[in-house]
Amino acid sequence: MRPELSTYAHLSAGKVREMYEIDEDRLLMVVSDRISAYDHILDPEIPDKGRVLTAMSMYFFENLDFPNHLAGSIDDPAIPESVLGRAMVCKKLKMLPFECVARGYLTGSGLKEYEATGSVCGVKLPEGLEEASKLPEPIFTPATKADLGDHDENVSFEYVAEKLGEARANELRDATLAIYSKAAKLAEERGIILADTKLEFGIDENGTLVLADEVLTPDSSRYWPADGYEPGQVQPSFDKQYVRNWLTSPKSGWDMKSTANPPHLPGSVVEATRERYIEAFERITGKKFHDWIGCCV
Repeated sequence: MRPELSTYAHLSAGKVREMYEIDEDRLLMVVSDRISAYDHILDPEIPDKGRVLTAMSMYFFENLDFPNHLAGSIDDPAIPESVLGRAMVCKKLKMLPFECVARGYLTGSGLKEYEATGSVCGVKLPEGLEEASKLPEPIFTPATKADLGDHDENVSFEYVAEKLGEARANELRDATLAIYSKAAKLAEERGIILADTKLEFGIDENGTLVLADEVLTPDSSRYWPADGYEPGQVQPSFDKQYVRNWLTSPKSGWDMKSTANPPHLPGSVVEATRERYIEAFERITGKKFHDWIGCCV
């Protein structure tokens, strides 16, 4: 008999995830179907999104040679029936206060910073780069973790070293770039470009660096189809960029600079976004999504 979710203490709620305490050593991370963009949680939710993110994270936690926070299987008996398939049993960790971003291509906030300064997070880049340019080598571009409704702020490696010490900062940078490189190679074999990814780490009771939260999901990473890749233009993607594009289009009628909340997503955008998340899972893992969720319901 599985426990009810209400038997666990609710610790926190983010844009997408909610944390519960199972016992003194373990947490339950529940992934919702919520979707956020431009620091707003949008309506309605994207069906199956929580299951896709959980499945992607489980896949990579199992395929990356790096300590991670998993403390149980996808159908662990500690997971309540109501959240089965979109929850993970995790070890308690002391989380580090930085988003660890690896970029292999120039886009998003990195492109904006490069256009203004010629650098990203203090890393000097060659002249003449443009939207979606491949970088000479992947770079580590950390950011502070923002509270709900605030923006993450890009910072330099030196800032991380000042806060955590040079040894830990070096360990974070090396781990982030190694994980990105392995995942990028795996994605390349599937005809996918991993443009960038955001990782989070914690420290266990032995002082070991541990990969935590989500990993290499369409929410935390930019995945582009390799066929048709062309620098100089925004690439089609397997993430919520489709939602961002709709919000900033005249069709939405939303002024980003206003204080008004974004409009409800139309059904066509919801379904197209769901399909992109599922396609990302299937292309990168080589598994059928419906076969996977069949094991978890």
